Amino acid sequence: MTTLSPSEMKNIVRRHFEDFVNNQKAEVIRHNMTEDFLDHDGPGGKETGLQGDEDMMRNMYRIMPDLHIDIDEMIAEGDKVVCRNRWQGTHAQTGKRMEFHGFVEWRFEGARIAERWATVTAPADMP
Repeated sequence: MTTLSPSEMKNIVRRHFEDFVNNQKAEVIRHNMTEDFLDHDGPGGKETGLQGDEDMMRNMYRIMPDLHIDIDEMIAEGDKVVCRNRWQGTHAQTGKRMEFHGFVEWRFEGARIAERWATVTAPADMP
């Protein structure tokens, strides 16, 4: 349950993506998520928590040092926010520009994110 407005939840999600992905500050997950945060679709499609998602992002920074996410669309209702995202970056070893897309649903408890569900396409080479 949250007392945040849809607009407030959207702002938190925007800031989270900006810091967690674009500014490569994986540690913000410990501030933005609840202590018992559950990612239903973590690395390898397995459930994980804070540490698993933080480790996943640190690995992504190594693979694509210029990783960037854009939020194409965002909808909020009740205690949930859903985003349609576009990720881009250059693969560190091959130098190829990559892009992938995804949908993420976040559930809030209080002023923090408690759960995440995601569907992401496989990275594809950009022309």
